[in-house]
Amino acid sequence: MSTPRLAALDGLRLLAAVAVAVFHLGVGWRIDGVRPPAYFLPTASHWAIYGFLGVELFFLISGFVICMSAWGRTLGGYFVSRASRLYPAYWVCIAITVTVLVALPISGGVPVEGLPDLPGIAVNLTMLQQPLGVASVDTVYWTLFVELRFYLLFAIVVWAGTTYRRVVLFCAVWLTVAVLAPAWKLPFVELVAVPEYASYFVAGMAMYLIYRFGPTPLLYGVVGMAWLVSMSRLGRRLADVHPGFEVPSWPGYLLVTLCFVVMLAIAHHRADLIQWRGLTVAGALTYPFYLLHQRIGYTLIRTAHNLTHAPPWVLITGAMLVVGGLAWLVHRYIERPLTPLLRGSLNRGIAATRAPALSAGRQ
Repeated sequence: MSTPRLAALDGLRLLAAVAVAVFHLGVGWRIDGVRPPAYFLPTASHWAIYGFLGVELFFLISGFVICMSAWGRTLGGYFVSRASRLYPAYWVCIAITVTVLVALPISGGVPVEGLPDLPGIAVNLTMLQQPLGVASVDTVYWTLFVELRFYLLFAIVVWAGTTYRRVVLFCAVWLTVAVLAPAWKLPFVELVAVPEYASYFVAGMAMYLIYRFGPTPLLYGVVGMAWLVSMSRLGRRLADVHPGFEVPSWPGYLLVTLCFVVMLAIAHHRADLIQWRGLTVAGALTYPFYLLHQRIGYTLIRTAHNLTHAPPWVLITGAMLVVGGLAWLVHRYIERPLTPLLRGSLNRGIAATRAPALSAGRQ
C-alpha cells in the first residue's frame, strides 16, 4: 500500500533533526571537557539551547504520518510497516556507535559515558532497554520508546479499523487520560499514556484528519486542546535545561506554537506544491542521522578539538557533515536493501500463522 509523500514534512523532519543535533553538539556538553558551552559559543549557545524542542516537532510529525500511513492497513500490515522501517537502520547504527566509542572513547563533560556490557547491548537491539532497566547505548534512544508506546496505542485503532470517528475518539480518550494520569499517580497508566508528549501525537493525528477530510470545528477543538496541554507541559521541559546561563521560557513557547502553525498549514494543503526531491532524500536520512549524531558527534568534536583547536562552529559543522555522510551510507546500503527483505520475511511469517486457521476453516 502506498501513501502520499509530503516533501514539506520531510523538510520539517530535517529541520527538527538539525535543531536537536545543534543542541546536543553545541550546548549539551563541554567541548573540551571543562569549560561550559557559553565559553566557546557565547552568542550562539543562547539560541542553540532551544534546539531540543525539535523532539516536540518530531512527535507532531509522527502523529500525522503514522495516522496517514496506517490508514486502511490491517494490524499485521501496520506491525510489518513499523518494524521494517525502524529496526534495520537502528541495529546498524548501534553497531556503528559501539565501534566508534570503543575505538575512540572520551570522558569528562559528556552527559553519557561508557557502554553497556554485551548483554546490555543485545537488549538495546530490541528497543526495549528502557522498560527493562538497561542503559541505552545512546541516550537519544529515549524518544524511540516514546514512539513505540504511541504505535502500540494506535494499534488499537488499526485493529478496530481506521476511520474518522475512531481516530477522533482515540484522540479524545488518549488526551483526557494523559491530562489526568499524573493526578492518578498510577505508574502503569503514566507509562502507557505518555502524558508528557501525548498532546503532540494527538495534534498530529487531528491535523491529518484535517488534511484528509477537511477542517471542522471539532478537529480545530482537538488541535487547540492539544496545544494548550502542550503549553502546560512545556514549562517543565524548559526548566529542566541547565546550560549554565539563564534560559527564558518565552522563545520555547513561541517555537512550539510555530510548529503547530506550520503543521496546520500543511494540513490545509498549503505546502502541497513543494515537491523538491532533495527534501525527500533529506527526510529519508533523518532517522539514521538522529540515531548517530550525539555520541559519535561528541567523539569527533572532542578528538578534532584536541588535535586542531579549530573554532567550535567548524568542529560542530564538520561533525554534522560526517554524521550526515554516515547516515547516507546507512540509508543507501542498509535501509534500502534490508527494509523490503525484512518486510517480506515478516509478511511471510504472518501469512504462515494464518494458514492453519484457514485450513481449519475449510475442514
